[in-house]
Amino acid sequence: MNCLKTALAAATMLGSGAVGALAQEAPTIAPPIEVDRWDGPYRSLQPLDQAAGPVEAEGSVEGEYYLPSDPEAVMWGYLPNRTVEPVLTVPSGATVTVDTVSHEGVLEDQGRDPSAYFAQFGVPSEHVLSDAIAVAGSAIEHDFIEAGPHVVTGPIAVEGAEPGDVLMIETLSIAPRVPYGVISNRHGKGALPGEYPLGPEPDEDASADNPEAYRNVSIFTPLRYLRGQLYGVLNAGERGEVMFRATPFMGMMGVAADTDEPVHSVPPAEYGGNIDVKDLGAGSTLYLPVQVAGANFYTGDPHAAQGDGEVALTALELSARTTFRLTVLKAGDPRLPMGGEMADPFGETDEFWIPVGLDPDLDEAMKNAVRTSIAFLTDRFGMDPQTAYAYLSAATDFAVSQVVDRTKGIHAKIRKSDFADLIEASAD
Repeated sequence: MNCLKTALAAATMLGSGAVGALAQEAPTIAPPIEVDRWDGPYRSLQPLDQAAGPVEAEGSVEGEYYLPSDPEAVMWGYLPNRTVEPVLTVPSGATVTVDTVSHEGVLEDQGRDPSAYFAQFGVPSEHVLSDAIAVAGSAIEHDFIEAGPHVVTGPIAVEGAEPGDVLMIETLSIAPRVPYGVISNRHGKGALPGEYPLGPEPDEDASADNPEAYRNVSIFTPLRYLRGQLYGVLNAGERGEVMFRATPFMGMMGVAADTDEPVHSVPPAEYGGNIDVKDLGAGSTLYLPVQVAGANFYTGDPHAAQGDGEVALTALELSARTTFRLTVLKAGDPRLPMGGEMADPFGETDEFWIPVGLDPDLDEAMKNAVRTSIAFLTDRFGMDPQTAYAYLSAATDFAVSQVVDRTKGIHAKIRKSDFADLIEASAD
């Protein structure tokens, strides 16, 4: 995939990394590291800035349609509801390439000036995305305290979609647009609020008008592309550095909610949104129950890497170029994962079916994931519920998607290979 190679290899353009917004006042953060072991053949490639149109010279825009994150095409901190007009309309089955912008480096506690923010870490101005600069410098109102952090691109209407249908979202490719990202921990948030961030407490005058006084901690994280694999790089202290595999995915994929009320971008729900399931990268499929005519798909919150749980608050966040295929599925369509009505997000990869459970209480999210998994197995394969429950206990992993988004997530990973004989029998 040429565009992925282009974006990953752009990491070769950065010669050094640095760590941490406000690191000068937080000595618990390790000092900067040198990042110099790049793959030589990719040293001349550039980050993926906004394309000039639907087709770019090197073909890195793969979709039939292209949507950049111009200020006119994004919402900041809120999701589309039924009152929001689409910025693009496509036929069912169309492929759309979307340039998304990470909120990290754009937010108010980082100065709402990505050029100045990333310059602290040696990022040259030409490696800061023009659409990130445009969003940060726009007149879009964003309340740092009340609104969500996410820059949400869309919505995209899909012709023929009606409530009761299912939108099938296939992620065909995803390419990091820059060779660096950010991992943030903000006061009062994450799995250990009150314990982290380490370092100074927020100033007494911290507010939406003085957001930098919250003294949140952001870890600037360069990417390294070695031996055909992408890695994030962090300083591990005196012993050196730690490299961890980066597998990009979109943390946010959703359809518009059927309400007139503002929809906060942080908690996920039946319409999808900020579900943060790391398995939903390139080659995956997400099924969402359509809430409004046109479905009005949107995306954002691109990640380079995330551990199940996302405990600090954010994962390794960075801007990404993603190509989707958006297809409307009507009742009875054989491509539906379940024959009955879908009420919650449902994922799929080549290896797994991924039922998703959501609830503000993690225990209830687990119960919801188990219930949906049982319903899937009974509907798809005719298993009796007690046997399905036994199978899940013996053979299925349940992972914590995230614990930091108000509404917590658990997802099951049901191995397709376990059902090979049943799939073959149903095909006959």
